[in-house]
Amino acid sequence: MRYELTDFEWTVIRPFLPNKPRGVPRVNDRRVLNGIFWILRSGAPWRDLPEGFGPYTTCYNRFVRWRMAGIWDLVMEAIAGAHDGSVQMIDTSIVRVHQHGGCAGGRETRLMGRSRGGLTTKIHACVDTNGLPVRLELTTGEAHDNRLVTELLSDLKSGTMLLADRGYDADWIRELARERGAWANIPQNATGKAPSALAPTSTGHAIWLSGSSTGLSNVGGSPRDMTNSPPTTSPSSSSQPFGFGYALMSPRPS
Repeated sequence: MRYELTDFEWTVIRPFLPNKPRGVPRVNDRRVLNGIFWILRSGAPWRDLPEGFGPYTTCYNRFVRWRMAGIWDLVMEAIAGAHDGSVQMIDTSIVRVHQHGGCAGGRETRLMGRSRGGLTTKIHACVDTNGLPVRLELTTGEAHDNRLVTELLSDLKSGTMLLADRGYDADWIRELARERGAWANIPQNATGKAPSALAPTSTGHAIWLSGSSTGLSNVGGSPRDMTNSPPTTSPSSSSQPFGFGYALMSPRPS
């Protein structure tokens, strides 16, 4: 598993980082970013950050400051702006709230809901053909999968094929895609009355092959936090230029 930025990735992300020409010289931003991505991809505590990435306090402080300054949002928008829109896939993943997180105040604003697995948060993701994020939204864990479909598909273009599983089997979703000139490839539930036109390859298999489901793109972290999905590595991940997009979608380490 790769943690360090390539020269191409560093060139893309560097313009969004704050620049402070005066005062104490800054610790190398690229080294700090590599340390942040190591934590996000490994799920290790900040104190276990290897010494080669510098002090863990520096990495943690910049991670928090850049989050408050909206730096990560700018990076995600840059990734989404260059996405391949020929296919868009939507799915959700449930993440359990840490045992200490349930004691914190402001539960409504933190989107912690009570479901079968305890306190959980649900991640709603829309990804492109290569599995890169287009939009990410959050709800409480017990919320239905299709609650944020309108927000996720706000960038749906004409001629796009929309892939989703049976959790999105609703006529209004198909109508929404039709109004925007897209084609919704969504299988119907067993209770469905009218058959829907599906591609020869089933939706689930197509998503699995592209490695773009939320479980495979590391949206929710470890496999035990995911909905049922094959625990495998994306066959196309090595050819994706924005490898750091997956790290940004990983959960905050416990």
